[in-house]
Amino acid sequence: MKLFDVYPLFDIEIKSGKGCYTYDTEGNEYLDLYGGHAVISIGHSHPYYINKITEQAQRLIFYSNSVKNSLQQQLADKLGKISGYEDYSLFLINSGAEANENALKLASFHTGKKKVIAFSKAFHGRTSAAVKVTDNPKIVAPINDTFEVAFLPLNDIERVKKEISKGDVCAVIIEGIQGVGGIQVPDTQFLKELRNICTQNQVVLILDEVQSGYGRTGKFFAHQHSGIRPDLITVAKGMGNGFPIGGVLISPAFTPVYGMLGTTFGGNHLACTAACAVLDVMQEENLIENAATVGEYLISQLKTIPQIKDIRGKGLMIGLEFDYPVKELRNKLLFEQHVFTGASGTNVIRLLPPLSLSKEQADCFIGKLKNILS
Repeated sequence: MKLFDVYPLFDIEIKSGKGCYTYDTEGNEYLDLYGGHAVISIGHSHPYYINKITEQAQRLIFYSNSVKNSLQQQLADKLGKISGYEDYSLFLINSGAEANENALKLASFHTGKKKVIAFSKAFHGRTSAAVKVTDNPKIVAPINDTFEVAFLPLNDIERVKKEISKGDVCAVIIEGIQGVGGIQVPDTQFLKELRNICTQNQVVLILDEVQSGYGRTGKFFAHQHSGIRPDLITVAKGMGNGFPIGGVLISPAFTPVYGMLGTTFGGNHLACTAACAVLDVMQEENLIENAATVGEYLISQLKTIPQIKDIRGKGLMIGLEFDYPVKELRNKLLFEQHVFTGASGTNVIRLLPPLSLSKEQADCFIGKLKNILS
């Protein structure tokens, strides 16, 4: 049987990793400034993380959500405390797309409506409702095209007000910082006004923090830079440091009903153990503070490179925009300098390293980038 060929692949196989480095089958070392799409939050193969999931795997990997699982409550307690959302509830699933899918479902249950406002360049996942609110018609199949979505320009509050005034909007979904869209940062004032207009019109505000959350921007959630509190917050990627897990943080305004949501694998014992270990390490090693400090330093050093047209982002979620396509530059970084980076569209390189990145490793990357650009 062949694999279904939907991924363009680099001719590299990564076999191991440690901290901010990965190693291929030939023994080459790579500085990982992409973290597998922002998934690696506490570093590759962290010993505490490995020990915790190994111990749990030896006891029990999975049992169903038809019985109590105290690990779920442990995770909810830890997540509530570190994020500042102790008064919210947590629903656990397996991925960011599932998190957004369930958030949209909750919003529709809550309001009785189904129209959604999303934003230009948005990416929210590839499942049915999540892909419909993603601004990429090429990946929306006819079967996904089942409800109305208004894609509006980011940071244009007047367009939002006009759309909401029609009275048929169920929810507004917005990324804390757009990742796939090129590290586009919502304005603080825009988010504050968006929160107000949603409250005034009983529209559910969903913050997609799948990529921008979990400490990546120097606060636990990117929207916390703006001082707002959404109704629903979706998380995944960095939540399990590579183990599949996602979640929805749910405002007290929502009332749970048996059967309203459900999942087979979500919140399983091994996933919760991985997620608890991630939060333990983040606190013990001050990784959110490190993301803020090293991110600010990295951005300051990048600003000394004249070939970069624009630098966007917060913490360790950074976009470098160039005046030309970055495919060749990214290939040189990977194959000549042994640095993993990501891309957004044609002209933007994305940096999403583990939150443990050091200033010395940031300097290493700056040196390698300058070598190519000089």
